[in-house]
Amino acid sequence: MPRECFIFAANINIPEAMAYKGRETYIAKSDMELSIVPQMANRHGLIAGATGTGKTVTLQVLAESFSLQGVPVFMTDIKGDLSGVSKAGTPNQRILDRVQKLGLDGYENRAFPVTFWDVFGEQGHPMRTTISEMGPLLLARLLNLNDTQEGVLNLVFKIADDNDLLLLDLKDLTSLLEYVGNNRDKFTVSYGNISAASIGSIQRNLLVLGQQGAENFFGEPAFDINDLLQSDPAGLGVLNILSAEKLMQSPRIYSSFLLWLLSELFEELPEAGDLQKPKLVFFFDEAHLLFNEAPKILLDKIEQVVRLIRSKGVGVYFISQNPLDIPDTVLGQLGNRVQHALRAFTPRDQKAVKAAATTFRVNPKVNVETAITELGVGEALVSFLDEKGIPGMVERALILPPGGQIGPVTPEERKQIIQNSAVFGVYEKQLDRESAFEILNERMTEANRTKELQDAADAEAKEKLQRAKDEAALARAEAAKERAERSLRKGTTGDLLSELTKQAGRSVTRTMGSELGRQLVRGLLGSIFGGSRRK
Repeated sequence: MPRECFIFAANINIPEAMAYKGRETYIAKSDMELSIVPQMANRHGLIAGATGTGKTVTLQVLAESFSLQGVPVFMTDIKGDLSGVSKAGTPNQRILDRVQKLGLDGYENRAFPVTFWDVFGEQGHPMRTTISEMGPLLLARLLNLNDTQEGVLNLVFKIADDNDLLLLDLKDLTSLLEYVGNNRDKFTVSYGNISAASIGSIQRNLLVLGQQGAENFFGEPAFDINDLLQSDPAGLGVLNILSAEKLMQSPRIYSSFLLWLLSELFEELPEAGDLQKPKLVFFFDEAHLLFNEAPKILLDKIEQVVRLIRSKGVGVYFISQNPLDIPDTVLGQLGNRVQHALRAFTPRDQKAVKAAATTFRVNPKVNVETAITELGVGEALVSFLDEKGIPGMVERALILPPGGQIGPVTPEERKQIIQNSAVFGVYEKQLDRESAFEILNERMTEANRTKELQDAADAEAKEKLQRAKDEAALARAEAAKERAERSLRKGTTGDLLSELTKQAGRSVTRTMGSELGRQLVRGLLGSIFGGSRRK
């Protein structure tokens, strides 16, 4: 069940929220008010346009609109600008002019409830998942593996499942790869060929992934999807903002993380059917990163998630500079569209303009292809689905100014919001329970202990054998000495020397490898010859 939500937001009060009643879905205005129909908001959407044309402000206006409807939102903050939505904005002349031009009676600046998240745990609550929950498909994308290496990674996950080895963090997977690599012959019969080169390549890529900060992302406590589905005491949907300034330095981690989050929503949320409004709206900024160099199997998964997740009550809105960045199979499912200006400097730009123009329902009053290149900042071509799911005719319109602050809050304000969050303290401390790393280390320690005991037993047996050989050599030498002494008493020195030489030669041959043997021979000869000289 979702945690009871008491989200802090600066300068928030219920009467101020009530002033927005009737304007919850109001997004833009031409000669008419343009609104997203709440029951069609989970039919997904697109915000497109060149850099500096107003996409971020449009994103903020849409997020505020959903919050006012009581719909929670998840969005990524690429530049750090979106944090200002937690604080009431201060109208400048430009905003006042827009308010007057649009005739926005009752417009007020206000703050919205916000929860800050951060994979690295620096600008918000940590967001983690486990290696097992990420799965081999997305992990292979993260590691940039080829087909062969991805196949080996799938085998490693299968081995982990069959041997009850939990894969929670990077060190678990690293330990398992080492274990599988050292025991390849053992697993080949049951699982197929496991290339040592592929194991080595995966290990190297894991090392690079760890250096990019992925060790912060994998582990426990794992993120609970229900923590996104919150509202505040006034009934406003909470805006979940993921700090992505640092995360964007690793685009592959960024896109894979967001796709994982979408997949988790798809897997965990129950079927909802047609709702009066979404359970959650998910904004995917810099969407082109999701599709860059994605293999077909991954593109198929993305298309499946986008197509089916609306039945779970989730709307997905992609933000990208160019509509051509999004595959047609996905683009065709984005019913609510806001198109900011595009530049037509290159053949690809011109193609994008034409492609964008053809996706709108024709309005005789608007020359879409021409208008796209002429739009000013904060101006857009807008088309939303009506109550029956039919795209509205495209309108050239001005986006409403947001109620929250445009631009970031101060670090102190962010810290205060984090500490007053309903989830503060839940994810801050990382756990490290027994998993593959500990189990395999214990097995290795036990194997080393067994080997040490066996080595000690072998050394003791070898020492006993050597001691027995030395004792036998000593007995033979003593016997030879007795025989020599008897010969001395019975015969001449010459006979004694001849006999001694024969006896000593046999003894030396048997004991040449033993220091004790060499000492015995020297002692025997010395004693005999010494005795002869005394005589």
